Amino acid sequence: MSDGEGEGEGEGDWNFYLQTVSNSARDSTVDNDPASDPSLLHALKKLCDFCTQQQKPSEDLVARVYPHLNKLFHRSVASLSQSTTSNGLLLLVILQFFLDFGEMVLHDADPSLHTFIRSCLSREYANPVVAAATLDFLYVNKKKLLISFPNLLPQFFPLLLKVIAWNGEKLEKPFLKVFPGLVSPGSFLPLFSSLVDLPILVVALEKVEQSSGSLLGNSVASTQESKATEMLLALMDEAYTGTNIGDEGGNSSEGSSNIDVSDPLFRELLKDENDGLAERHWASPGVVAVLQAVKNSPQSDRLKQILNIAPRLLDAYFTIALRDANNSLICALIPILMTRNSMMFPDNNYMYETRRRLLEFMLAAFQLSPGFIALLKKPIIDRLGDVYDSTEKTELALQLCWAVGEHGGGGEAHKDVARELFESLELLLYENLSSCRLGPRQDCAVNSNHRNISRSSQSRLLCFVITAITKLATHHRELLPRARVALVKVARSRISDSRVKMRAQDYLGLMDEPGICLSVLGPSRPSDGLVHHPGTVNWIDGGTKMVAHIPFYILGEQEGPPFHDFLFSDVFPGRR
Repeated sequence: MSDGEGEGEGEGDWNFYLQTVSNSARDSTVDNDPASDPSLLHALKKLCDFCTQQQKPSEDLVARVYPHLNKLFHRSVASLSQSTTSNGLLLLVILQFFLDFGEMVLHDADPSLHTFIRSCLSREYANPVVAAATLDFLYVNKKKLLISFPNLLPQFFPLLLKVIAWNGEKLEKPFLKVFPGLVSPGSFLPLFSSLVDLPILVVALEKVEQSSGSLLGNSVASTQESKATEMLLALMDEAYTGTNIGDEGGNSSEGSSNIDVSDPLFRELLKDENDGLAERHWASPGVVAVLQAVKNSPQSDRLKQILNIAPRLLDAYFTIALRDANNSLICALIPILMTRNSMMFPDNNYMYETRRRLLEFMLAAFQLSPGFIALLKKPIIDRLGDVYDSTEKTELALQLCWAVGEHGGGGEAHKDVARELFESLELLLYENLSSCRLGPRQDCAVNSNHRNISRSSQSRLLCFVITAITKLATHHRELLPRARVALVKVARSRISDSRVKMRAQDYLGLMDEPGICLSVLGPSRPSDGLVHHPGTVNWIDGGTKMVAHIPFYILGEQEGPPFHDFLFSDVFPGRR
């Protein structure tokens, strides 16, 4: 022992702990589980403390401990399938030693980390003590893991999501500390779908537990061979066909055969490793049946917690995406986001909170990179065509209308795309105008084609559409004649909501004043070659600009040009 050892522990204590670990590592008895010895974990921690408390770790000390820890690690992993006690804490202490002194003893910790996650965490993620210790281990070593093993957490993010899905709010804060490590180019897209589907994952895990017993010590990742998953799918069959899985007659087996045990959605949900972006079959009868059954049943406490946690995890995900993700990944994410906007767990508050975040991120992405609108022309046009299908699709179409108009269809360089988007907006406008001309008795015919859209919603839709049309024409002046025709038709139509006609008349008046129209409806950010935002005031030039340069008569709803002529400095003497 070196002189730098802690004063509270002598050489005799160190030898005792080393002997304890050595005996356990040499024990070849198959039935003797290392974790069953309560003194072993304490001895391991003390040995690791001896090694880490040295001002300069002794190579001799580390070299004497390492062989025993390495043997004990492999022996503990080998005993997992027969173990009745948790090996997680034991393995985490050994892993910490490997990370701290791996270079000194020439030990590559990567295989050990993979072995722990695949063999131990996949069985013990439902153990709250092991789950909390694992998250603490990942957080303490996050810099080492990011530098030396950058693909570890992104590879196993589905298993780590099981940790938070099963353990809930008590592990939310430590999980959020580790969460940024889950995001990488390879996990960016599949992670989004998994976050949105966290409530479904909880339902799946709870069904597995109900049908096959406690999840502690059981891995449910191998869905094709797992009896637990077959039971889950049998429960789905019960919900869909009414067959009782408790029946032992022929009807039960016949009903169960209607569901494939390799159902893609549940195989995707219950996996432990990231194998790329997979299609999620939300329209399959089994999935629809499970969701309907859950909707009609009381929610468990675990499900209630994850319904609150998932939107907050999406907040963290979107923050990382806007800060770190490249444009290619964000552009690829937006169509997935559009699809998932109407495909999520059927809980009203969860759907509202999640959709709000999806739409806010989409608009933020367009704000950062308006060119996305041109690249995503086809999915945008498709979503504009789905405006009548449901209220959530209507809201998505409204936000897309706003984005298309606000960012000029992608910018000045994308005139062809702007024209195609303009034509889609025209079609949407004329469809709604034709329905608005019909009388009350013809309302039923309208509703057969324009489902789920009320008169008030239709007025809101028309306001969004004519605003987008006017903004597009302001960005791309070759579209002005067509925009005028569209606005005139709205202004002269027999729409019952006068606000829509007034909006169209206002825009027609603005278009008669090109400079003012550009200030009010022009781009909110400078285009290429422009150094100044149209419609904004540069206060540095306040001494030379006149108030007459601002259309006060529009803001004050007055007719005619302003009659005054004085300087900004007269009004704001402190802003020079």
